[in-house]
Amino acid sequence: MKSTFTSDLNKERKLSVLLDVYYTKYLTQYNTKRIVDYKQQLAGIDVIFTHKKTKAVYYIDEKAQLDYVNDDLPTFAFELSYFKNNYHKEGWLFDTRKKTDFYALVTAIYEDEPSIYTTCKITLVNRKKLCSLLEARKITKTSLASYFKNSNVTQGKLIINELDHRTEGYLYFSTNTKVEKPINLILRLDFLIENGLAKRLV
Repeated sequence: MKSTFTSDLNKERKLSVLLDVYYTKYLTQYNTKRIVDYKQQLAGIDVIFTHKKTKAVYYIDEKAQLDYVNDDLPTFAFELSYFKNNYHKEGWLFDTRKKTDFYALVTAIYEDEPSIYTTCKITLVNRKKLCSLLEARKITKTSLASYFKNSNVTQGKLIINELDHRTEGYLYFSTNTKVEKPINLILRLDFLIENGLAKRLV
């Protein structure tokens, strides 16, 4: 297995051009600023939205389904953990060092030519509300760690008691198919929207 980190960065840069067009078109009450500083990006800030009247500032972390171009998945993967340089790392979902206010989940990414993106969907997820709902459902780093410890699953879907796997979500292991060996919490976009955690921008 080979890391796709550099390739993914190039794709993200090309996708950001389309995203900025959508932000300008659909977020008319906000000024948007794309962040290029690496430290801020590591802190979970890809774009800053500033309300034109109130001057309220929101930090946006863009997450794009670039592994599923020309496909429209009903779910999104929230990263719990991964490996890098043979070290186990915490994923972004429960990382308290992140300054993210909203996730911009980019799905249904379509291209006419390789890496020439023409359309996509953007779902804005309130990070604080998402974390509150997960906590209310007893979905925490500790509770999920017990699933990891007690399961023999190394690849594929793992159903958890706290979520309806058909309508809400489940765990997913990619130990055998991705070099980073990520473990993700898969959540349905409709579940996020129906519970008031997210809104579809476009």
